[in-house]
Amino acid sequence: MSPDRRGPLVVAHRGASAAMPEHTLAAYELALEEGADGLECDVRLTRDGHLVCVHDRTVDRTSTGAGVVSEMTLEELAEFNYGTEDEPAELLELSALIALTLDWSARPVKLFIETKHPVRFGGLVESKVLAELQRFGIAAPPSADHSRAVVMSFSAGAVWRIRRSAPMLPTVLLGESARYLGGGAATTVGATAVGPSVKTLHEHPDMVDKAAAAGRATYCWTVDNRSDVELCRELGVSWVATNHPGRTKKWLAS
Repeated sequence: MSPDRRGPLVVAHRGASAAMPEHTLAAYELALEEGADGLECDVRLTRDGHLVCVHDRTVDRTSTGAGVVSEMTLEELAEFNYGTEDEPAELLELSALIALTLDWSARPVKLFIETKHPVRFGGLVESKVLAELQRFGIAAPPSADHSRAVVMSFSAGAVWRIRRSAPMLPTVLLGESARYLGGGAATTVGATAVGPSVKTLHEHPDMVDKAAAAGRATYCWTVDNRSDVELCRELGVSWVATNHPGRTKKWLAS
């Protein structure tokens, strides 16, 4: 998970979500066309055990329907529109996003999967994610650098479950607190990277060097302003998550 010479690699946060409805196939396809190096998604389990790409606990904000994801079946959730009135979009399952990532032939792209916690299903979410990655043959990469998938969470327990079951799969421990990310938590769970917010990075710019000294990459979210992109470049951040992948790629190329 190391950066290239021009600076951080660019991860499309929920797809090209500034231009298209988040977590839709169209948002991810646009991100790929705009040159994103990685795609980021949030995953939750439906009541009947399917992994779907939804950030919130409910679908109220992002669809024409309402309800808690974990209390509804895939069939029930699929009835809603997750796009716009003019351009409707279906509920996106993780399997479809993995397939899109692996099928993109222009360049290798990594998929950054964030598991949400606390949730009613607990560690079953990580088990299901690993099973899905296994099904696509990407759960056991030869090394973290060559992995096509990265699993992330704000939950240290979730990161530990992934590391314990798939030790070669790269992981990111997300957090707002520099003390949490820079302390023993990342070491204890074996995270290969830490994921501070850009606000945290402004307050603690030494985080990147400290992480590197411990052998960890840095994944920063959500980086949408040019000054923040430049800060990440100067500090040596490995990956930046942004809602504007195309624009961010252009800034880094200039």
